[in-house]
Amino acid sequence: MLRVIDVDYIRNYELLVTFSDGSKKIVNLEPYLTGEVFGELLDKEKFVQYGLTRATIEWANGADLAPEFLYEIGIAAYF
Repeated sequence: MLRVIDVDYIRNYELLVTFSDGSKKIVNLEPYLTGEVFGELLDKEKFVQYGLTRATIEWANGADLAPEFLYEIGIAAYF
């Protein structure tokens, strides 16, 4: 099962996400910040209020995304 094991804020709505398979990806979430729950995260002060659960990233407002989705939309990071 794929899990998020580390996450770092880069800039704007981009995160550097490390997955349990050892891969690192840059994930730009801006296009996905819509609707009642995720739309709140367009406020950058709220966007940076995240933490890790056992499997993925969760924001202070309760929003979370499946690690498989983050993996799919991410771009490989080589650093």
